[in-house]
Amino acid sequence: MHQPIRKVLIANRGEIALRIMRTCKDMGIATVAVYSEADRLLPFVAYADEAICIGPAASAESYLRVDKLIAAAQQTGADAIHPGYGFLSEKEALPEACAAAGIRFIGPSAHAISIMGNKVSAKDAVRAFGVELVPGSEGKVTDPAEALAISEKIGFPVLVKAAAGGGGKGMRVVHQADGFADEMAMAQNEAGGAFGDASVFIEKYVLNPKHIEVQILADKFGNTVYLYERECSVQRRHQKVVEEAPSPVVDETLRRRLGEAAVRVAQSCRYEGAGTVEFIMDPDKNFYFLEMNTRLQVEHPVTEMVTGLDLVELQIRIAQGEKLPFAQEDLSIRGWAIEARVYAEDPRENFLPSPARLDRYRAPQGPGIRVDDGFAEGLEIPVFYDPMISKLIAYGQTRQQAIARLRRAIAEYEIAGPGHNLPFLEFILGHEEFVSGRFDTGFIDKFYKPELLPANPAPENLAAAAALAAYLQAEATPTPAQAEANPPMSAWRMRRS
Repeated sequence: MHQPIRKVLIANRGEIALRIMRTCKDMGIATVAVYSEADRLLPFVAYADEAICIGPAASAESYLRVDKLIAAAQQTGADAIHPGYGFLSEKEALPEACAAAGIRFIGPSAHAISIMGNKVSAKDAVRAFGVELVPGSEGKVTDPAEALAISEKIGFPVLVKAAAGGGGKGMRVVHQADGFADEMAMAQNEAGGAFGDASVFIEKYVLNPKHIEVQILADKFGNTVYLYERECSVQRRHQKVVEEAPSPVVDETLRRRLGEAAVRVAQSCRYEGAGTVEFIMDPDKNFYFLEMNTRLQVEHPVTEMVTGLDLVELQIRIAQGEKLPFAQEDLSIRGWAIEARVYAEDPRENFLPSPARLDRYRAPQGPGIRVDDGFAEGLEIPVFYDPMISKLIAYGQTRQQAIARLRRAIAEYEIAGPGHNLPFLEFILGHEEFVSGRFDTGFIDKFYKPELLPANPAPENLAAAAALAAYLQAEATPTPAQAEANPPMSAWRMRRS
């Protein structure tokens, strides 16, 4: 039964909150922002129709408080909550609380989140649907002797992984029996601290792998489709840096096999909404299920660019009880899209986060460029959260054109104040291994060295640039008469071509 959503509370912050709000406004749906004290000046707060402060900067006292989110929704009359990604997006506590309060959750059921949120139960579910798994333990392992025996049976190297959670936390690659117990103990300690669950499992470590993921959509009527694959092999510390759609090594036959396997994964947990199924693929193109992310992905824009679909709109329509407006045979890939994550970090100093005030911020524009950001010049990048400044996306008719446009956009990007990774992104995109498409998840470890980047500008050059920026801004400031004759356009718009 179709039940229109009238007001959405976005249980997130920054660029993803803005991204969701824009689609809501396109659909005529009112929006509510929740924000911490550290985020009160960010653009997403001003952009929303209503905004409520839900606590101090620490996420444990604000964005991770289910009770505060439900109270804010009730106070504003929001009839739905969108979790974005990160924070509570993959915690069943939020959809359970929404159901208890009579508020719709724009995402999968608590049941699906619970199954796919634990790597052991996820493997049990997909195994029954004929999805290939990486060889390893069939359940949680706590005894080092048992874990070592499993490792020796499947053969080193192995991966010790936290059973709950992801993002590279609680994960160790172990190459030999010597020192295995110490590596396992470190993985357990990290898993316990990050997820409150110290259990791990063991799986074969696939050498020189590709990381391929498949976007799926499923409605409440049993219809499930795949929106093709994304290549996510450029990673550091198991976190993605550059993503693209489609993959440069996937042909039509392999694409169909990946997509059909992803659909079976979704069916294994009776999935509803948008989700992503992640696979690891060896050099012979054998692929194995890794995990399912039961939410919108950071890299969802590349899929939107090559399919022409708005994934947030489809999430909302599914939550409203609508059927998918297309079948698998109606979908196709058009062109190529690549996303680079722009971070406030220093790639010359082991990617140390370096949040600070954005003394200068000018995002690139032009043909084929999309920038999803959540900051503006003069604002502070808070130290309390992930230091991502923006997602920079380029679209082209071919992969070569998408790469060229992304490199041009990186050259045009102006960021002063915090350290940033733009030179590192330029290094990746210009490397012959990336351009060839042959790269795997070891690309950064194999080819990147800090000394390959250009030196940081000298402090006096930075000061001169800041002075010039201030002068140009003053020169460009209109008089009252000019401002009245030429009213400014809204500063908070999605930059697309």
